[in-house]
Amino acid sequence: MKVKRVAVIGAGASGLGAMKSCLEEGLEPLCFEKSKDIGGVWRYEETPESGRPGLYKSVTLNTSKEMTAFSDYPFPDHYPNYLHHSRMMEYLRMYTKHFGLMKYIQFLSKVCAVRKRPDFSSSGQWDVVVEADGKQKTYTFDGVMICSGRYTEKYLPLQDFAGIQNFSGTYLHSWEYKHPDSFVGKRVVVIGLGNSGVDVASEISHVAEQVFLSTRQGAWIWSRVWDHGNPMDATLFTRYNRTIEKIIPTFLLNRWAENKLNARFNHANYGLQPKHRIFSHRTVFSDDLAKHIITGRVLMKPNVKEFTATSAIFEDGTEEDVDAIVFATGYSWTAPFLEADSGILDSQHSLFKFVFPPQLEKPTLAFIGVVQPVGPLIPSAEIQSRWAVRVFKGLKILPSESDMMADINRSRKKMTNTSVQSPGEGQQVQYINYMDEIASELGVKPNLFSLFLWDPKLAKEIFYGPCTSYQYRLQGPGKWCRARKAILTQRDRMLKPLRTRVVTPSGSLSSSLLGAKCICAVIFLSALLLFII
Repeated sequence: MKVKRVAVIGAGASGLGAMKSCLEEGLEPLCFEKSKDIGGVWRYEETPESGRPGLYKSVTLNTSKEMTAFSDYPFPDHYPNYLHHSRMMEYLRMYTKHFGLMKYIQFLSKVCAVRKRPDFSSSGQWDVVVEADGKQKTYTFDGVMICSGRYTEKYLPLQDFAGIQNFSGTYLHSWEYKHPDSFVGKRVVVIGLGNSGVDVASEISHVAEQVFLSTRQGAWIWSRVWDHGNPMDATLFTRYNRTIEKIIPTFLLNRWAENKLNARFNHANYGLQPKHRIFSHRTVFSDDLAKHIITGRVLMKPNVKEFTATSAIFEDGTEEDVDAIVFATGYSWTAPFLEADSGILDSQHSLFKFVFPPQLEKPTLAFIGVVQPVGPLIPSAEIQSRWAVRVFKGLKILPSESDMMADINRSRKKMTNTSVQSPGEGQQVQYINYMDEIASELGVKPNLFSLFLWDPKLAKEIFYGPCTSYQYRLQGPGKWCRARKAILTQRDRMLKPLRTRVVTPSGSLSSSLLGAKCICAVIFLSALLLFII
């Protein structure tokens, strides 16, 4: 039988995982990458290139290494729990080399168009037009995996800010921001309280005269470092916690989490508290923002009502002189090579499980990594790829178009009822729920009942420990023989980079003595009771 060929668009983390998934199933991938190297959003370039992600020099991941890792390739144990982007690039290069992916990538190749072939209804094949060396060439593929990400087209809503055309200072999108050098001694307003806005405002505040952080609706600020210094996601993203969340009413969960974060610093006092409850909107991470607010380096402000030539007027009526503006207003998700064909993707970007366009006659096109998990993206994109290639091969069958649209509409309704959505956030999902959902489609969801019977040690770690992607390699297609070991050693890899100075924990000796004293006390009291009786 002829080997099916699959086009992979983009050689970022999602594209690398897609190629690996193709090879696992005996498909032949060819990846088109418009830049000169792998890495996508994680590759730093001093001068941003149009149409590819922008990255500032200080970026550190918001998800910990054990939660972020590919399902059959853990990070080195000495890597820190939260990685600088340069370490992430090292990991992606190691992954690429380990699985021999580089030979399947064609660099400096821009995808100009993805079109159905005339016989698509029977063949499911695609024509992919690629430009390289100034020349265009058309390739034919049996399947297409779009892995170009959602951080390439900056969203810059200048029309929402009256007077911006009269502003005499400089303004830029956070996509263009690299480091704070050009803001020394300036008064800067950062617009947007997402992860990028918080990072940029905090970093600029070290050198600027004053930073104003403007937000429409506020945000709850999470910390990467959780109780006992453990990574937040590895502590909270467990099957045990998900079980508890299904039992406890949402308002109680919101109250617990809000009280937990307010114990670190009161969000109302710091001008951050939003109107929405904590679990109904996007997550924002910062270990530094509160410190910069309490020291006055960052001043929280409401939305900008209007700009003058030299100032910003805020909705509370205050006016501040400013020299520069940074718009941290997010990104728009586009697939320009598909825009001419509404028969592929409708105006609402409807995707079954955020992967497959439901209206196609043949399910040979998959979007990988456009989903927005409340948690790590790499495992989410990888399991999408593993499912997609099984569908491409005909080993997994999708529901009818009407059933897929019904599922999409149910998801939208649920999201509308439970979440406050900003533009571009319609693909947000809960991490463990989504991973299990796709794993069920693929046939790799771990069977906890069976594990409790035959391997209770492993079952205990899967249930109470972090829900890492290795769990989805224990059984079914793509089973990995080292998955069990990876799960049982994940806590060791979390602790290894922290223990660079081995010390005897204070109180360990006294604790032992206290334990001995308690045992003696119990024996003494037991003997006393026996004597009395």
